[in-house]
Amino acid sequence: MVTSVGTMTDKKTSFIASFPSNTCIIIPTYNAARYWDSLHSALTKQGVESDQVLIIDSSSTDGTAALVRSAGFQLKVIPTESFRHGATRQMAAKMASWADFLVYLTQDALPSDADSIQKLLDAFADPDVGGVYGRQLPRESADPIERHSRLFNYTEVSQVRTSGSRAEMGMKAAFFSNSFAAYRRKALDAVGGFPNVILSEDCTVAARMLLADWKIVYQADAKVIHSHGLSIRKEFSRYFDIGVHHGQEKWFIEQFGTPQGEGVRFVKSELSFLRKHGYAFIPLALFRTVSKYVAYRLGLHEADLPMGLVDMISAHPHYWQDRRLDELAKQMEIEVHSRTPHVPRP
Repeated sequence: MVTSVGTMTDKKTSFIASFPSNTCIIIPTYNAARYWDSLHSALTKQGVESDQVLIIDSSSTDGTAALVRSAGFQLKVIPTESFRHGATRQMAAKMASWADFLVYLTQDALPSDADSIQKLLDAFADPDVGGVYGRQLPRESADPIERHSRLFNYTEVSQVRTSGSRAEMGMKAAFFSNSFAAYRRKALDAVGGFPNVILSEDCTVAARMLLADWKIVYQADAKVIHSHGLSIRKEFSRYFDIGVHHGQEKWFIEQFGTPQGEGVRFVKSELSFLRKHGYAFIPLALFRTVSKYVAYRLGLHEADLPMGLVDMISAHPHYWQDRRLDELAKQMEIEVHSRTPHVPRP
């Protein structure tokens, strides 16, 4: 079942009258100095206390850590190579053990209104809501391709999704974004927290919540400015990794279906948009579509590809290092057990 509503909140009856003390805002950063003034100002306008903001910095080299300390925010510095989309966010959730609600932002997602985060949290007035994500608006500098992507994926109409939404929406039912999202800790813990997947840890958690009969909300009136045009090379890597994720997490496809239908709908919408707002971008958009499809298909079958090729394509080389070390450790354990002589019992 999908419930669509114009807005999910009303300022007069807002669930959050003032910024709640049981909420932690978590932001992973890496060389975020160029965003800091705008981000710090936006967070201050939300009414949060400095100790309610937790920054996980991947050993930035541009002075990000010093800026965080001067703001009085909580700071955890980790080695650059240790960042993982799921595991790092799960570590942060454990660090903020006092919080009942966890808000996740990326360093380049700028709340557009003084109550953007409060509007996000209003969704939790329904005790069955496990997660909520907000609307991402394109930057003024975004080209027509990126602008369409944001407008297509983040519409003006809010939604409440349940397990039954899969029949109508397919994989889109589990669409979610940690660029601007919040979780009820009880629900996050109930589904095992963030998994250590190559990416799409947010959609994975949303899918698990739906299957566990929690509701997922898209809160359209909670907004951030967030868009970034990826190069064709980076986009290829991203879609390869998405294919890897779907190939490894087979239950996701089994429960929510393949992305092909949504992909076709996106391409049709994109071409229609570009005919009106950027006709010259159509050839590039078509090339990117083919590139994304090829990358995704390769990712689905990464187990059949040479390791060197996987390392070259993937945007997350450290994920593969972890995986190979795990496989090596398991193999060594098997060999040790197989070589252990059997001693007959007396």
